[in-house]
Amino acid sequence: MSSITVNVHEAKTHLSRLLEQAHAGQEIILAKAGKPYARLMPLASQTPARQPGRLKDRIDTSAFFDALPAEELDAWEGR
Repeated sequence: MSSITVNVHEAKTHLSRLLEQAHAGQEIILAKAGKPYARLMPLASQTPARQPGRLKDRIDTSAFFDALPAEELDAWEGR
């Protein structure tokens, strides 16, 4: 969808319609004295709330807690 330009007077007269168009994804440029002044566009959708444990039993974390081999520990510690 491309953007449309609407002057402020028309925007005040048809605000409800313009809001519906913006909500549907149409970008609306509000113009004052023929010059672009503001943009009317939908809000970004909110990211869903985190749900702790939703990947439980789907990821193998057993190796994560294994001790590192001595040579790797030495490399990390600069020995």
